[in-house]
Amino acid sequence: TLRVLLVLLHDFPEFLCDYHFSFCDVIPTPCVQIRNLILSAFPSSMKLPDPFMQNLKVDLLPEIKIAPRILSNYSATLMRRHLKADVDNYLRTREQSLLADIQSKLLKEGYSGDCKYDVSLMNALPLYLGIQIWQTNKQGVNMVPTHPPLTILAHLARNLDSEGRYLFLSALANHLRYPNAHTHCFSCALLFLFLNESDIVKEQITRVLLERLIVHRPHPWGLLITFIELIKNRQFDFWQRPFVKCAPEVEKLFQCVATTCLVGHQQDVHGLSSVASSEEAA
Repeated sequence: TLRVLLVLLHDFPEFLCDYHFSFCDVIPTPCVQIRNLILSAFPSSMKLPDPFMQNLKVDLLPEIKIAPRILSNYSATLMRRHLKADVDNYLRTREQSLLADIQSKLLKEGYSGDCKYDVSLMNALPLYLGIQIWQTNKQGVNMVPTHPPLTILAHLARNLDSEGRYLFLSALANHLRYPNAHTHCFSCALLFLFLNESDIVKEQITRVLLERLIVHRPHPWGLLITFIELIKNRQFDFWQRPFVKCAPEVEKLFQCVATTCLVGHQQDVHGLSSVASSEEAA
């Protein structure tokens, strides 16, 4: 399987780009490297900006204004249990009771297996909401807390249990790919949730990003720029989070990822080290 995907990545990257949602929908959760490989695909005509570039302004990249082509029929999945109707109804009316209905419909009917959530619905819903966010902010992604699609995302991040939240955040991270409008939107959404939600949510966001970074390359471009923003932007106060400082070996792991897995230039290594040191001294 890995060899076939490597051939596709090298010779037919557009195929992986167009059908990334379908691939991620069937890849088992533990297969992180295979998922990374698919999400690392980018159009052969594109030259990726260096994610380690100093002062990279992602929102000014021309590619960020362009929505990627998605040939998977994710909307059909949302038709199950009339989930799309409930979502559209909430987007139109903002009726608060619909939030609980949306959350409950992510559970499997007649659950009897290892996972109580309908993973396909869990994957399709964030994509649909992310597209709604982008369509109303085409000139620049603006995370307004009262924006209905973002309200649904925040509600799910806040109220799902640990299993559901992990699947939900993983579904968001599946759209951190090459530079495009969706990558920018989902990166901003994850950073928004990290900034505004509880430490439990922050820790699970970090877990989802970290487990995709500690495997062998390739790493998706959007994953890199999201994690770099998280650890370098003082607004997120990443290095002072309790789950980072809970034990010396855990903190060392984060510093190792920051300096060896993410940073490609010596000057950036010094930059990250100085951020961590200054945060500890604060």
